[in-house]
Amino acid sequence: MPTDLEGIKKQALADFTRFVSPMKARTMKSAGLDIIEGRREGASVWDVTGRKFIDCQTGSGIMNAGRHNPEIVQALKDALDTLDIGVFLLCSKQKADLAKKLAEVTPGDLACSLFGTGGGEANDAAIKLARGYTMKKEIVYTEKAYHGHTGFALSAIGRDAYREPFEPLVPGFRMVPFGDAQALRGVMTKNTAAVILEPIQGEGGINIPPEGYLREVREICDEHEALLILDEIQTGLGRTGKMFASEHWGVVPDIMTVAKSLGGGIYPISATIFKEELMDFFIPHPFIHLSTFGGSDLGCIVGLATIDYIQKHHLADHADRMGQRFRAGFDRLLEDYPDLLLEVRQKGLMMGLQYTNQSMGPRLTKKLAERGVIAVYTGNDPAICRFMPSLVITEDEVDFVLNALEDSMRELSREGGIGKND
Repeated sequence: MPTDLEGIKKQALADFTRFVSPMKARTMKSAGLDIIEGRREGASVWDVTGRKFIDCQTGSGIMNAGRHNPEIVQALKDALDTLDIGVFLLCSKQKADLAKKLAEVTPGDLACSLFGTGGGEANDAAIKLARGYTMKKEIVYTEKAYHGHTGFALSAIGRDAYREPFEPLVPGFRMVPFGDAQALRGVMTKNTAAVILEPIQGEGGINIPPEGYLREVREICDEHEALLILDEIQTGLGRTGKMFASEHWGVVPDIMTVAKSLGGGIYPISATIFKEELMDFFIPHPFIHLSTFGGSDLGCIVGLATIDYIQKHHLADHADRMGQRFRAGFDRLLEDYPDLLLEVRQKGLMMGLQYTNQSMGPRLTKKLAERGVIAVYTGNDPAICRFMPSLVITEDEVDFVLNALEDSMRELSREGGIGKND
């Protein structure tokens, strides 16, 4: 085995290519992101060779509390002195503690939790609960939606490339455009169990809903006695400048899903949080939905430590302030580079840049990587780049990212050949 840092990286990439995913390795290399992560701290990650990057991808929002947060790591270390994951069939103080905390921090009368290990599992549980409780079959979702790659959740993904290889999928799912309340009203029937959507679409391109849209969706669901499921897996836990994005519009869902940053980037855990009345479904069916590792004792301790850190350090407020700093820089770039940058989409530190054509996403991703910034274009549209840094990012780090983006645009502009919709 190699002992030098470059040799270690080369061997790791070769092994990943052979034993895990050759196409992922090839794609990351072409994007300038053939990184093997070493040290992780705050808003940054270091390649094993020692090169530093500001991480503005963060697994699409896993690292809200920062990379390798020492307080959350310590909570897990302390738990490992006496605990393991626990036995999922038994009652658990750790599950009870985290569920109680989630009831406190989520909006409105959300009160009860089912635990899983990832976002797709949380959305599966939400859809199952909606169908089981209402005894209806139809689920309405939106174009460009992203709810995970598992069974029920896959049927609610609004991108054909993810769905087509696995068809036929679960029946009873109907798609409508995001942000179009009238289109939603047109597909609702007496058999609609639920509407599932992201308050702000992440993978779809940081799509911010029109003002009043979420409130109207809530009203439409109430009119048809259907449940509203809000997927806050990317938007939740401080990301948008509020604890949950739905709070920007004063909307309380019947079911909310959280994952990603709930585990603090340390331990996988997800939660499906729902109104107490929906618990009626589980009275005759207490074991109808189980997850062997979901809500493990260790995962719940990490989840509690993560929420505590976000609250104690006022990360939602900090995300709002740093988002405003980013926005001032983005506005300058909009003015200086109209041939490259078309639009900014943003709530707090959930940010998307709409470039003028699809070639820009891959090209700017690589140029940013060369300047020490990880920011990747979305799967739905290469013309849109997501910026979702850790919420602990500092003013100096924000400025570093903005300077890297400006330098990249300046260089790309000099290279020429850029035009709208090329």
